Amino acid sequence: MLKITLKDGSVKEVQKGTTVYDVAASISGRLAKEAIVGAVNGKTVDLSYKLEEDCELSILKFEDAEGAHAFRHTSSHIMAQAVKRLFPDVQLAIGPAIENGFYYDFDTEHKFVPEDLERIEAEMKKIVKEDLKLERFELPRDEAIKFMAEKGESYKVELINDLPEDAIISFYRQGDFVDLCAGCHVSSTKEIKSVKLTSLAGAYWRGNENNKMLQRIYGTSFPKASMLDAYLEMLEEAKKRDHRKIGKELGLFALMEEGPGFPFMLPKGMAVKNNLLKYWREVHDKANYVEIETPIMLNRHLWETSGHWFHYKENMYALEIDNEDFAVKPMNCPGCMLVYKTAMHSYKDFPIRMAEMGRVHRHELSGALHGLMRVRSFTQDDAHIFMLPEQIKDEIIGVVNLIDEVYKTFGFSYHVELSTRPENSMGSDEEWNRAEAALTEALVELGINYKLNPGDGAFYGPKIDFHLMDCLGRTWQCGTIQLDMQLPQRFELSYIGKDGEKHQPIMIHRVAFGSIERFMAILIEEFAGKFPSWLAPVQVKLLTIADRHIPYAEEVSAKLKAKGIRVELDDRAEKIGYKIREAQLEKGPYMLIIGDKEAELGQVSVRSRDIGELGSLDLDVFVSTLLAEVAERSLATKFEKVE
Repeated sequence: MLKITLKDGSVKEVQKGTTVYDVAASISGRLAKEAIVGAVNGKTVDLSYKLEEDCELSILKFEDAEGAHAFRHTSSHIMAQAVKRLFPDVQLAIGPAIENGFYYDFDTEHKFVPEDLERIEAEMKKIVKEDLKLERFELPRDEAIKFMAEKGESYKVELINDLPEDAIISFYRQGDFVDLCAGCHVSSTKEIKSVKLTSLAGAYWRGNENNKMLQRIYGTSFPKASMLDAYLEMLEEAKKRDHRKIGKELGLFALMEEGPGFPFMLPKGMAVKNNLLKYWREVHDKANYVEIETPIMLNRHLWETSGHWFHYKENMYALEIDNEDFAVKPMNCPGCMLVYKTAMHSYKDFPIRMAEMGRVHRHELSGALHGLMRVRSFTQDDAHIFMLPEQIKDEIIGVVNLIDEVYKTFGFSYHVELSTRPENSMGSDEEWNRAEAALTEALVELGINYKLNPGDGAFYGPKIDFHLMDCLGRTWQCGTIQLDMQLPQRFELSYIGKDGEKHQPIMIHRVAFGSIERFMAILIEEFAGKFPSWLAPVQVKLLTIADRHIPYAEEVSAKLKAKGIRVELDDRAEKIGYKIREAQLEKGPYMLIIGDKEAELGQVSVRSRDIGELGSLDLDVFVSTLLAEVAERSLATKFEKVE
């Protein structure tokens, strides 16, 4: 008998050779029905996996990341089988599960069109109904190569040849279809209840632009039709909120052929960006940071010292000046190291918190560029904190609280992930243990639940990542806190300790927004362009009913501007209904309509974007209420609807 420790800590005794599925069935029929894969001692396995020794076992469902991954991995195999049935001459490349779906790359002379997706989807549904069992088997390298070569699958042969000599070469069979695959998968095709193929794209083999362009089909799948429907509704809403579309409509930014990946920020976009920067500076002043600025271009020696020249050069823009190699900075941290070295430091100086809104440039492949989300030039809200070893926990707590404050200001919830030492890392066991313990203690003391990502830290230190959730349920990794035990050593940073000797400081890298441009894109989509009043490019739109109202409207405009309110005046000779409709498309928080009554009484007729007509108000009352709303950085209007 084996002792199986379950996720809840309970221990179950089973016969040797019992499958993961059998264990699930012995717990409950519902669990067996919803089970997709298992995790034995942390390793994901199929439900058919036989238990041969005492172990820890988790039964994973679709709600678990590993379960969803296996579910969608099977979906990609079903799609490949359907494509092979409909287009027998197709060669298979790769077909992984990805976040929220899957894809498969195909090599074929046939040019896939949207109508083909409907045919493929229909064939997939047939395969699902056929209830084909997924069976894993292994072959020696020579037999595996011969097996795939006889099927005419040259891409699979190449993949096998590139596997390490000691690699286990496994395949999965479902009916007459076989694919090279490490797994894991669901037990049968019938488990894939709801599937939708979503788009077509081109993709270079192995992501190398020197290789052949293949055709990629994307799709998604769910255990229930209702879940698929909800996801497709979310995609439709996401299209409406696409920051590229809204950014163009509202005149926030422009993307031009003359600068691919280098966005142009237009006046209204700069109003949003500058208010984000103003808020950022207030938060950091309150938290006792000092602000610095480092050069945008520095010489090769600096980047060799930091290690970027050897490990990151393909992502950097390099050039030669006066017979010396330079590079445009992809990161701010090396420049900050030089700022630290401009003065001698004592242990009494710590902690030193240096913040920088630094412009960085990174070479991204043209196919990866995406609006403001993925660019080649962006502004990073960096900060580097230098501290004593005993200050690590308190500084981590301070940064977590700062990032928490920032995200709550915008109404975002978030979850936290802690990533620990990777295999390819620098530093001693003692340093890593101390750093990981400090991060863990800080999170525990703050009462923050976190997900552990073993081995996913940076090579120079462990990190805490913040994944914020938007109104559509999408997550974005923005904030991060990274302990660095290497750069201070590489740049020979030091301070004079209590003992009068030189010591090396501990350093934290951290960002809250991450990239300002990317954070703006997230906000555009979160608010669907309807920014709260403190961020809105135009806070008040003045609309005149007739030309005789222009003098009073100009007087109102001047008073608003004097109070720091961003205002635009529409005094065109157009009907007021037309002006209102146009203003609504601009998504500003407030319209003030000026007519005879308003001009006579010194009032304004207020229309709120969010709650509609507010009636006539004295101008001073409107101004004071709006300024209070802006000062609080409120996400909702402070005005009340007049019944």
